[in-house]
Amino acid sequence: MNQINRLDGGQINTGRTLNFTFDGKKYQGYPGDTLASALLANGVRLMGRSFKYHRPRGVLTSGSEEPNALVELRSGARQEPNTRATTAELFDGLEANSQNRWPSLKFDAMAVNDRFSNFLTAGFYYKTFMWPAAFWEKLYEPIIRKAAGLGSLSLQEDPDQYDKGFLHCDLLIVGAGPSGLAAALTAGRAGARVILADEDFAFGGRLNAETFAIGDNSGPDWVAATLAELQSLPNVRCMTRTTVIGAFDHGIQGAAERVSDHLATPAAGKPRQILWRIYAKRTLLCAGAIERPIAFENNDRPGIMLAGAMRAYVNRWAATPAKKVAIFTNNDDGHRTAVDLMAKGVTVAAVIDTRADAPRIADCELLSSAQVVDTSGRLGLSFVKLRLADGSERTIECGALGVSGGWNPNVHLTCHQRGRPAWNEAIAAFVPGGDLPTGQSVAGAASGEFSTHAALDTGSKDAAAALRDIGIKARAITLPKAEDAPVNLQPFWYVGEGKGRAWLDQQNDVTVKDVKLAHQENFRSVEHLKRYTTLGMATDQGKTSNMGGLAIMAELAGKSIPEVGTTIFRPPYTPVAMGAFGGRSRGKHFHPVRETPSHKWAVEQGAVFVEVGNWLRAQWFPRPGETTWRESVDREVRAVRGSVGVCDVTTLGKIDVQGTDAAEFLNKVYANGFAKLAVGKTRYGLMLREDGIAMDDGTTARLAEDHFVMTTTTANAVTVYRHMEFVRQCLWPDLDVQLISTTEAWAQYAVAGPNARKLLQKIVDPEFDMSNEGFPFMACGEITVCGGLRARLFRISFSGELAYEIAVPTRYGDALIRRIMQAGEEFDVAPYGTEALGVMRIEKGHAAGNELNGTTTALNLGMGRMVSKKKDSIGSTLSEREGLNTEDALALVGFKPKNNAEMVTAGGHLMQQGTTVDAAHDQGYITSAAYSPILNSSIGIGFLKSGGSRMGETLRLVSPLTGTDIEVEVVSAHFVDPEGERLRA
Repeated sequence: MNQINRLDGGQINTGRTLNFTFDGKKYQGYPGDTLASALLANGVRLMGRSFKYHRPRGVLTSGSEEPNALVELRSGARQEPNTRATTAELFDGLEANSQNRWPSLKFDAMAVNDRFSNFLTAGFYYKTFMWPAAFWEKLYEPIIRKAAGLGSLSLQEDPDQYDKGFLHCDLLIVGAGPSGLAAALTAGRAGARVILADEDFAFGGRLNAETFAIGDNSGPDWVAATLAELQSLPNVRCMTRTTVIGAFDHGIQGAAERVSDHLATPAAGKPRQILWRIYAKRTLLCAGAIERPIAFENNDRPGIMLAGAMRAYVNRWAATPAKKVAIFTNNDDGHRTAVDLMAKGVTVAAVIDTRADAPRIADCELLSSAQVVDTSGRLGLSFVKLRLADGSERTIECGALGVSGGWNPNVHLTCHQRGRPAWNEAIAAFVPGGDLPTGQSVAGAASGEFSTHAALDTGSKDAAAALRDIGIKARAITLPKAEDAPVNLQPFWYVGEGKGRAWLDQQNDVTVKDVKLAHQENFRSVEHLKRYTTLGMATDQGKTSNMGGLAIMAELAGKSIPEVGTTIFRPPYTPVAMGAFGGRSRGKHFHPVRETPSHKWAVEQGAVFVEVGNWLRAQWFPRPGETTWRESVDREVRAVRGSVGVCDVTTLGKIDVQGTDAAEFLNKVYANGFAKLAVGKTRYGLMLREDGIAMDDGTTARLAEDHFVMTTTTANAVTVYRHMEFVRQCLWPDLDVQLISTTEAWAQYAVAGPNARKLLQKIVDPEFDMSNEGFPFMACGEITVCGGLRARLFRISFSGELAYEIAVPTRYGDALIRRIMQAGEEFDVAPYGTEALGVMRIEKGHAAGNELNGTTTALNLGMGRMVSKKKDSIGSTLSEREGLNTEDALALVGFKPKNNAEMVTAGGHLMQQGTTVDAAHDQGYITSAAYSPILNSSIGIGFLKSGGSRMGETLRLVSPLTGTDIEVEVVSAHFVDPEGERLRA
């Protein structure tokens, strides 16, 4: 396990050895290594395969812009696909595997695609797999799906936790290179609240990769001293391993912090990652710049990488990709790489420079006005073929080639609100435009200032300016002496000669020829170019490929690069784990659990619960000796019909409607009239959508001339409230009416049964008349209970029995249910759950969610006469459409099996006897069904064509899904007490 390419020095801890595996083979590295640097130090150049052609690929960069070296980390439930080896920190025991290959990385059977590259060019998927049509589903799609994707999922539940958090600051500094550190010093010393975030695990940015001195210190030593001061300031928060992924509205930034990715397992109680929402008064982008490659034939072999990345591996990680390298450049920065490599003992075979006036380098051969035209090597670079200034060819043996085509300012975050960058001819690159996100400014290399001195200077001055905007006085720091070399570059984008393929987007296998084909086929807009060729659509979002593609398209179109323009950059800046977006919202925490006020008491009674939206409601209350749920539900129904029962109905939506125009407002929202509803009375209301379809139903009580309390169904509580707010704010904004949801503010219980009044008389304070005359059916009022506790009482019934709903402030809900049960002992009061409630509402023929299914009208529900003709209301006009009012329209009716031993099935369809069971002969369907212990029979309600005129008719109820085929009789939907005498007793 000899690290054959390890050099001396660097910022790694060679005093401790870390063991790791790659594709099952054991290697060693050191703390401070990334997976990529450790693999290079061990002589591994081949790290992955490309997406389409499965060509062998090695590392191209040293940062988050890496397109090639994507690997799977860990195993089992913690397996993590598509991780960039260039950013993955090495830890002891790390398991890494290459991906997108079979059966192995060195021998990938899918590399046969490369042999058919002439048939798999850009846009081939728009032109192929079209015929024969029958082949698509059975042949083409399965093959494509199997070949698609890069990494693989473990399909096991992630054992780690993810979290979300909120941070606030005066100044957020994105990037901790020289400009970011200078900005943080300036703002921190001024007393501003500062957050300094960087995606790397070590602050310093390019200073970690260079040999520059800053003042009397080396770059890393200056970084260490600066960081020590920042960490001593209580107003500065330094966040490593934190990527600012997006610039959003109102100065809000999103950031993903990788808290534990550098550990085998997170520490106890610690999350794997945190997604931060940062509220910053000002943001200073110091994100640096990204080096761009030059395209030439076979420029994708393992060992060919960006020159700046090669310099970073040598200086920071003391790892070289090969003992003998060459440099291909069009600017002075490539020469800097050659100098640093030679200083570390690496042999530089030659510097190939496209410029005629390229500066000389001591102890190294310079080939000016030369180009790399081809390379060779099976699974890694062995030779580069050159075209010299005189037109002759030459071959150089080397194991790695550093390529530098210039640097692009990292403008992504400046464009997240559709801002466009501006072209800077001096550096042949786009720089931030004038339309920046709110509160954002840019400094350092991200703004096109590439020297170290300029980075320090702009970072400090721009931080001071940003703070002045928010009233904080800050002075720029005294700058240490630093490198201040000008940019010396001659734009050169690709080598034009050669019949082979020159690669632009190395992950998606996009070539120069693909861009030319897109132009030929008239896909010339940058957005069309992107989608037709997939240029820039890989996980790196074109950070290393877009500029080359734009330059080639500009050349073909006879335009300048700024005239061609750029695509839109969108968040996130780099890929983010789905777990981070989900945070703690998984499993039982995916939705917040809402418990009713009686939940604790219901648990004590052994209730079985059901999820109703986010609510947990008691479904039934089993008692000793009951072996099935039906026994419990039947007992609860009989208890209510025979004496008295109590049910928690807090979950029904409650909306407080107040204002001098409250009655007029309700008159517009409801199909039936509410303007003349008397104070102290309650009315059932039907709400329609704008298209005339039934939306919701419920009761609304008038407590005062300007005060109403509306109830909605549990399922539609939020929907109705939003609808009413839209109506209030947008349709009739001049009405004096205010709304507030009070669902959680009041605990509400239904007390139903013949003894309901007697029970409540023991709870309601005696000064309130509970007689039938004093508090009749549909009455309401504000009362007191239990010796002065404020409450509300409504005489309404969902069960068809004498019933009330009593409400108290939520904090008293638990005490009230216990008091009700105590007061009702002499009446054998029984709690009942949602199942018994459902049985009784079906027995009574009340519509609920199954009937208000988004397709039914007031006419279907038997409520056509409720739609007032005397007033206008939402949906009333469209409810009169001819198609909704046909003679054979569906009508809500009841159904009983001809044989009481058979069960009516919800969802079953109704057919006339002797007809074919198909859609053409469908007469209607069952919406709700239950067993009625009162009728000793299964019953159901549902919709039947011309149902009101077909009472007594026998139909077939069929359900191919459940195998049901029985005879049912059409009856009234009101199975119990059809005249309503009980509820008015």
